[in-house]
Amino acid sequence: MPHPSVRSGADVLCDTLLDHGIDTCFANPGTSEMHFVAALDRKPAMRCVLGLFEGVVTGAADGYARMADKPAATLLHLGPGLANGLANLHNARRAGSPVVNIVGDHARHHLPYDAPLTSDIETLARPMSAWVRTIAEPARIPSDTAAAIAAARRAPGHVATLILPADVAWSDAAAGGATTGPPGATAGLPAPDTLRDAAARLRNGKRTLLMLGGRALRAAPLATASRIAQRCGARLLAPQSNGRIERGAGRVAVDRVPFSVDAALRSLADAEQLILIGARPPVAFFAYPGKPGSLLPAGCEVLELATADQDVVATLDWLADELGLGAAPPLLEAAAAGPLPSGGLTPATLITTLGRLLPEHAILCDESVSSGRDLFEQTRGAAPHDYLQITGGAIGSGLPMATGAAIASPDRRVVCLQADGSGMYTLQALWTQARERLDVVTIILSNRRYAILHAELGNVGAGTPGENARRMLDLDDPALDWVAMARGMGVEGVAVQTVESFAAALRPALARRGPFLIEARLQD
Repeated sequence: MPHPSVRSGADVLCDTLLDHGIDTCFANPGTSEMHFVAALDRKPAMRCVLGLFEGVVTGAADGYARMADKPAATLLHLGPGLANGLANLHNARRAGSPVVNIVGDHARHHLPYDAPLTSDIETLARPMSAWVRTIAEPARIPSDTAAAIAAARRAPGHVATLILPADVAWSDAAAGGATTGPPGATAGLPAPDTLRDAAARLRNGKRTLLMLGGRALRAAPLATASRIAQRCGARLLAPQSNGRIERGAGRVAVDRVPFSVDAALRSLADAEQLILIGARPPVAFFAYPGKPGSLLPAGCEVLELATADQDVVATLDWLADELGLGAAPPLLEAAAAGPLPSGGLTPATLITTLGRLLPEHAILCDESVSSGRDLFEQTRGAAPHDYLQITGGAIGSGLPMATGAAIASPDRRVVCLQADGSGMYTLQALWTQARERLDVVTIILSNRRYAILHAELGNVGAGTPGENARRMLDLDDPALDWVAMARGMGVEGVAVQTVESFAAALRPALARRGPFLIEARLQD
């Protein structure tokens, strides 16, 4: 084991991360990662953020990547630590977020003993990772780390998992190789024939959906897409789940595919052709008896103009040139107007009030689930903001996502709209927000039940809840006290039950520094 003054393998790994612009590490380490912890201690350029649960660590890395447009590192303890973080790595994968996981493992010579924490880390990592590798020897640290970073940065963004055996971390790496490596692959463009085919379809007079995903949902490419849609009579659409949309007053409004199968079928019923740019054909979130899995009408023709791993922004620009749009203007959303609602606090009155009070350039993180089903539509005319949502359906993403977004964008106000049931999965993120003094306002939609599951019980034809089912779907015995839980995590909070008290709490919360929580106790 090297003397502390000797450059260890862990030092080389840290330096390689920094050399490639990765300067934030969300961590929950254990014994096998202590040499990496010591190396991080010697790297003041690396910001180290502790999460008290691995799902907070991976969810924060997801939120950070969505706003920073670059990966953070995670530091996870062996296979069980990685397993605890897999749900939010699933969301990160679905969002196209670049993440570099560093997962410690036992020293190579210790693995044959099958100690209690021994597991097959590579197998655990593969379902959520586009790239997995165990560093076989100290000399490979620079190249393997650089390869992990390149894999994470490959369009549209991927999860890469690098496994670091403890003895590789503590080895003397003075003779290690260079810390630079290949950059992420440059996103390509569609074939010219495919582009011309898309342009011809847009001119053929058929009812056309132009569905956008990934970076095509930023403000500038959305403006280009709006110009195309206005000229050709197409309808703009986004998938139901998206990593990040730049929206609000003065920007292009884009509808999403509805979550409800029946609503989605009605919305898409007249489509004759679908052109995809960085998106996939719309499908139902779940299978329901007697309902289709594909949401497209029979006979709708589908053209994939650009895949998610291609340059969707350049594709839109290229398509606009092919269509000869010139300076045709986009259709921009008007600012919402009118007085605030009043009276009892319902999902609708809460969302309307939030939309009116949301500050400019806020980041709105949405895991409101059923109570916030209309959030997207009701905040179309809010001040310009970035909208981040749960992408893979693995609940517990909202609070960590807001934490990572705030670290990536310290000059912007983050608002997290969080359902109470899913918030319980990762409420430890509040502690990280308090420790890091993050400007996050968390709004808990407190209906004290898994409301979406009450609805889904009927949607799948399983009937209405009896006593046993109700006890699995309700959170009222005992009732959750979010203000008390937040206080225990170091976050101030208040409970509200009317629109007036909600607005009175929200205004100063948005103006103050540091985290604050509002428990919105909703009326049925």
